[in-house]
Amino acid sequence: MNDPILVIEDDETLGQVLRKTLESEGYKVLLARDGRTGLEMAQQTTLEMIVLDLMLPRLSGLEVCQRLRQENIQTPIIMLTARGLDTDKIFGLRLGADDYLTKPFNIDELLARIEAIRRRASRTTLAQHLCIGDLEIDFARMSICKKKVRLDLSSREFQVLECLIRSAGHTVERDKIYQDVWGYDTAVTNRTIDFHIARLRHKLEENPKEPEYILTVHGAGYRFVMPEQ
Repeated sequence: MNDPILVIEDDETLGQVLRKTLESEGYKVLLARDGRTGLEMAQQTTLEMIVLDLMLPRLSGLEVCQRLRQENIQTPIIMLTARGLDTDKIFGLRLGADDYLTKPFNIDELLARIEAIRRRASRTTLAQHLCIGDLEIDFARMSICKKKVRLDLSSREFQVLECLIRSAGHTVERDKIYQDVWGYDTAVTNRTIDFHIARLRHKLEENPKEPEYILTVHGAGYRFVMPEQ
């Protein structure tokens, strides 16, 4: 844990509680009391994560998130929202926030969300070129070959596949696929996701009815399995 977590929270009591709790878990913590100060700190400092309240003086949390993503600062952001502000949650996620918690929240849940994002980050740095079983995947060119024969995947199919590979060995819920691939501005049903999974299996698997790579986790989602080398 080398880089600090930036907490942008105008409530002094909550801000100090978050700081002390995170420091007790071994994190370095920076604290900002308003949006403009928080934005400047995020622009000038290498951070592991940002815990960002939406209702801030001088610059709202949504504006802070939007500015950071416009400047291609990809530091993970967990938003803290007031109960009932579902529209702001959705808008914040569309702007590039990684997760959100609704106030009041259990501090242990925040710690769990932080750890989950850190785990995802540690396994989401994919090599430009990856060999998985009989598949050769070039993420830069969005191309894939099976037994040296190039497969014809749509951009959506490739994005779904990449989403699964980034969490290889772990169950990926349909909502997570929806968020990562389509985002919150498009009406996507479970049937749409299942259709793309079926198309991927048809193209990738030797026997789509008995898949080896993309497994169904009933009632939860899908899991990509790396074959033993």
